[in-house]
Amino acid sequence: MRALMVDHALDTGLRVGEVETPRPGPSQVLVKVGAFSLNYGDVVTARELPDGAVPGWEAAGHVVEAAHDGSGPSVGTPVVTLDEANGWAEYRAVDTATLGVVPPSADLGAMSTIPVAANSALRALRRIGPILGRTVMVTGATGGVGRYAVQLARMGGAAVVAVTSSPGPYADELRSLGAAEVVSRPSEYAGPVYGVVECVGGQLLVEAFDLLQRDGVLVALGHVAPEPESFPPGALIAGPTRHNRSIVTFHQLDGAPLSPDLSWLGEQVTQGALTPSVAWRGSWHRVDEAVGRLLTRTLHGKAVVEVRHPEAEGSVRPPSAV
Repeated sequence: MRALMVDHALDTGLRVGEVETPRPGPSQVLVKVGAFSLNYGDVVTARELPDGAVPGWEAAGHVVEAAHDGSGPSVGTPVVTLDEANGWAEYRAVDTATLGVVPPSADLGAMSTIPVAANSALRALRRIGPILGRTVMVTGATGGVGRYAVQLARMGGAAVVAVTSSPGPYADELRSLGAAEVVSRPSEYAGPVYGVVECVGGQLLVEAFDLLQRDGVLVALGHVAPEPESFPPGALIAGPTRHNRSIVTFHQLDGAPLSPDLSWLGEQVTQGALTPSVAWRGSWHRVDEAVGRLLTRTLHGKAVVEVRHPEAEGSVRPPSAV
């Protein structure tokens, strides 16, 4: 089968080539991928892998081989999938516990933005706790996670403060997604905030933590900042209004059930309750364009890559293993 693999001889570090078709294990399904998505962090991480590796956390498609142990959906079911690798390919073998069933009418391109971005935002907000009537800050708000976090926080009843380095071009869009205020960095907001979905790291994380009120929680989801987190003296000292503040992290593939949340998020996107973060969309033969723009940080959000199969459109017959 064809896959987008690492090739350090190229400027982009990626090329479409031939690899072996995966053989699913007893609790895995084989998925014919219709689309996958990537962002800046995905591309940077992929370029650190050895030549020939097939990266990719998230992909959407149809089941072409059901799990032999009877778990998971049947052949032909549209699904969205999550794993640590091998998503940027024509076919993917994935555990039934890490996929979600999506509506038959779902746009697979939109679905492919859900597993990392939307699910990270959902789990971060749950970790913060009840947010109805409270203020939640989202840094990196124009990114894949950030856009979903703004929407989900507003859906949960929070007043959302969106942080983006380019508020001018994106302020109206972020407000339309649910942001009450848009600022270029946390220190511009007077505060306090009850929770922070932090997607950038570095000095922005330090500034956002300083705004946390009593019992506030900052969930750190990534580090794309060029500098480390450096807290000034006294930043971690508690007081009556700064008691019990915390910084937490989590890993999506920690064994917790993913299927219900992925399915619910797919339904929300399909119904229009959530707007997917699609900043670029095209065939995987144009992926150099998307990768170049992601690396130069001129593309904010997710790049959706459509996988064009040689067989007839709509076929769900499994391929022969190489």
